[in-house]
Amino acid sequence: MPDITLLTRDGARFDFPCAEADSVLEAAETAGLFVPAMCHEGTCGACHARVAEGAFALDPVGDGVLTDAAEGGVLLCRCRPEADLVIDLPYGQADIHRHRIPLRDATIASLAPAGSGAVAMSLTLVPDPEAGTAADFVPGQYMELSIPGTTIRRAYSMANLPNWDGRLDFLIRLLPDGAFSTWLAETARPGDRLQVRGPLGRFLLDETSPRPRCLIGGGCGFAPILSMLRHLAEFQDEVPTTLILAANRAEELFAADLIPELRAALPKLTVMLCVWHPIVDWTGFRGSAADALGATLNRAEEPPDIYVCGPPGLVAAVTTAAAMHGVPLDSVFSEQVQPR
Repeated sequence: MPDITLLTRDGARFDFPCAEADSVLEAAETAGLFVPAMCHEGTCGACHARVAEGAFALDPVGDGVLTDAAEGGVLLCRCRPEADLVIDLPYGQADIHRHRIPLRDATIASLAPAGSGAVAMSLTLVPDPEAGTAADFVPGQYMELSIPGTTIRRAYSMANLPNWDGRLDFLIRLLPDGAFSTWLAETARPGDRLQVRGPLGRFLLDETSPRPRCLIGGGCGFAPILSMLRHLAEFQDEVPTTLILAANRAEELFAADLIPELRAALPKLTVMLCVWHPIVDWTGFRGSAADALGATLNRAEEPPDIYVCGPPGLVAAVTTAAAMHGVPLDSVFSEQVQPR
């Protein structure tokens, strides 16, 4: 039975055995170590790490997920040790949970269109003997939702605030041939029951920072940004905040109808609606999210903290734009919406 050693970025070490048929991720969870992971299928890339020592085999992975396999890059859910392994993790020990992630039942309370090609779905958690009825999470976190009767899970961020009523609100893009998208579009109905696992994720506001903020949501990546803004509004936050809501087309600006409500609750909120491929009569910002960020930083008196959630290309472009304008890397917080 191979032994696995995980080394975190801040120097912590975790050792555990791996059964012959298990992946490293499965072995870690058996040992009570719950590392960042979403799909458990090799498609999202959330459990990416690097093998520093030892031999291993890789199960098939999704297209484009592994670009550094030659340097030992692996997905822990696809990595099966053939000898003792030493694995470098790209995060600190605070990102490794020591308790099992809660698994709850929920029912679909409502399903409604949300702009072009997206759905707004609300779930109600089934009362639990231990957790009660509350939907307990931190704005910016996500849940893994399971398709009923399958082992397929997909991760989606909450758009609402934690509450005692057990309500979870999501904005979900319907992708052609996507497993969860197909289930939502063709099968799911109010009253259906599914399982939710979470909360998960560390895409969270640093409310101790004195700097202004710039929050950027691309498409359905607006969901955790919306949750953060609602949290700031609840506490009547007075830190200058810029919201960049970005989409390829104007009809994809999901939940843009909520902007007046946010502006009323946050007097120091500046909003930029940003469309990359606008029609002729579009009066908002024309360009990408990175272009909008560049314009914002050009007139900023001091570098802000930047929070960005969206497709991988958008997140990468925004991160590059921030660096080009002198924003420190540790002031950029990001989470990717995986196209699957």
